[in-house]
Amino acid sequence: MTHTTEWNVRVHLSEDGGRTTARVELDTGAAAFTGTGTARCAPGDRDVPEIGDEFAAGRALRDLGDRLLQTAEHDVEARGAGPEPRTSTPYGWSL
Repeated sequence: MTHTTEWNVRVHLSEDGGRTTARVELDTGAAAFTGTGTARCAPGDRDVPEIGDEFAAGRALRDLGDRLLQTAEHDVEARGAGPEPRTSTPYGWSL
């Protein structure tokens, strides 16, 4: 059975005084998820906004990924299947 779908992701970045904030919004059509992340320029480092964007966006995407995995685990448990030990591939889906 083939299943194809498209999800839309928007990344919002803002930088102020060496601190970058990122918000990632995912719309699956059936649900919406948000991940957040921040980055701060270390004292003494040259302020390069692009690097702050990369760190903040990466952390926001990681947060979003964690939220998606938690939702998937909850959905599987709601259907009567318990989580497998973390030493194996979760629920048969490859990492």
